[in-house]
Amino acid sequence: MMTAARLTIAPVLLVGVAAVSAGAWAQDASDWNTQPHTAARLIAGTTSKTSTPPTLLAGVEIKLDPGWHTYWRDPGDTGVPPTFDFSGSDNVKSATVLWPAPQRFSDGAGGTSIGYVDHVILPVQVAPKDAATPSSLHLKLGYAVCGSLCIPAEATLQLALNGNGAEDAAIEKAEIRVPRRVPLGPNTGPSRALAILAVHRIAGAAHDHVVVDVAAPAGAPVDLFVEGPTPDWSLPQPEPKGGSGETRQFTFDLDGLPADAHAIGATLTFTAVSPDDAIEVPAHLD
Repeated sequence: MMTAARLTIAPVLLVGVAAVSAGAWAQDASDWNTQPHTAARLIAGTTSKTSTPPTLLAGVEIKLDPGWHTYWRDPGDTGVPPTFDFSGSDNVKSATVLWPAPQRFSDGAGGTSIGYVDHVILPVQVAPKDAATPSSLHLKLGYAVCGSLCIPAEATLQLALNGNGAEDAAIEKAEIRVPRRVPLGPNTGPSRALAILAVHRIAGAAHDHVVVDVAAPAGAPVDLFVEGPTPDWSLPQPEPKGGSGETRQFTFDLDGLPADAHAIGATLTFTAVSPDDAIEVPAHLD
């Protein structure tokens, strides 16, 4: 009787193991990694239909307690940007993180921070080494969350990708808010699209300053962010100067450059954001 019992149980265990393995591969999201005031996970989308070779869509989803925020790739006056280590992934040639349009907010110390409040999904474009072989993301995520104080957070996340993840709609919604890269100059696209018309450097006593002309639909709120050629540039963020109707102006001082850097000849990256649009524009500073 004992031998018969063992023979009966063994197939049941094998079926259970097979079911768990299949369920893990078909997983649409990793478990939430919960930290004080925040939680993070990976989510899976489908195979991109517009990229050659095929690209798998995924996302880093971060939830925050009410009143707490995390940071964009340029955190502003204070804060640190998130870091992503995908080096432990399986069958992954590259994993490119995209940045939805951020917002600015007070850092509580008289400065301005740039980032996300409440909730954000950072889309990830995953290029497999071999498109015919399953891929798996292994991410070591580092980020900071701030409310009345700032707390570092770390998460180790893992998710298998099969190109049929159910979180595709959420990832695509986040991708829509990723700024479109467009050239400097008048808008040639949709009539209500943003454009950065011109960037002017003006000599000043202590620092030169920059005036940026932005075209936007009349009445639409617009914000503008600027980044230097490398992360060690700490430029002050542009502030509205004037303009009305469909043309706005922003200005900022050429301050916060690295000791050996020169503004003239540098390429700055401007990100303009409105409720319905977002663009990214490289501009050479003459």
